[in-house]
Amino acid sequence: MKNKFILFTISAACFFSIFAFGVSAQTATATPTASDLQQKAQKLLELVASNAARLNLTEKRGIIGTVTDTGATQITVDDAQGNTRFIDVDELTKFKDPNAKGTFGISDIKKGSTIGALGLYNKSSRRLLARFVDVVTLPTLIHGTVASVNSTKFNFDVMTDENKRMNIDVETVTKTNSYTLSDGLVKSGFSKITNGENVVIIGYPDKTEANKIVSSLIILFPQIPKNPTINIPGQNSSGAVTPPSNPATASTGSGKALTPKTN
Repeated sequence: MKNKFILFTISAACFFSIFAFGVSAQTATATPTASDLQQKAQKLLELVASNAARLNLTEKRGIIGTVTDTGATQITVDDAQGNTRFIDVDELTKFKDPNAKGTFGISDIKKGSTIGALGLYNKSSRRLLARFVDVVTLPTLIHGTVASVNSTKFNFDVMTDENKRMNIDVETVTKTNSYTLSDGLVKSGFSKITNGENVVIIGYPDKTEANKIVSSLIILFPQIPKNPTINIPGQNSSGAVTPPSNPATASTGSGKALTPKTN
């Protein structure tokens, strides 16, 4: 009996010693030193600084330009200022062409096309990681003189400063304005368009006719004389109709010309 009591006492002492060592070790682990805290704080500051720098390095931006080259993951364009821009694409980039039938991707983009890209611009590399790439049609600006008006078909011809004849189609959504020094810019209409009048048109090329523009905005300038270098057949420099260079001679029908009567 005495031996059993001694054995129990030794076992209990060992158990409490092991328990006390475990509590001591856990306490030492749960209480970091000042050096450990400083290291963790430094790592946290470096992480925040890195993320802040990365956020400042990139920004959302859009680019519009004419395609000069394409690859498997890159599109090169020239913007309106003549700068070369590089657009990167990945599996998340979405492509769109309103005139395309079926699926449309980077392999369908042709040189000379005008595209608009929206994504994340890297200020360091000056590259855009595109999220959206759309084929766009930019509006056409025409300045010239009205050459003829077709009231039946609601269109008119314009001779540009390069003496190129363009047909302007007027739609129900077309806005027509007139500008004068006295009234400024006021609302006008198709019936106010006259031959020899200065005009500015903003519209889009017709898909079927090369020299036809579907107008969205027309501004008439009735007080500004036409460019004298513009040559409109049948009109003189002031816009008035010129008589034929070889007028027909009146005849009696017998082959003798009639002489105008003079007083």
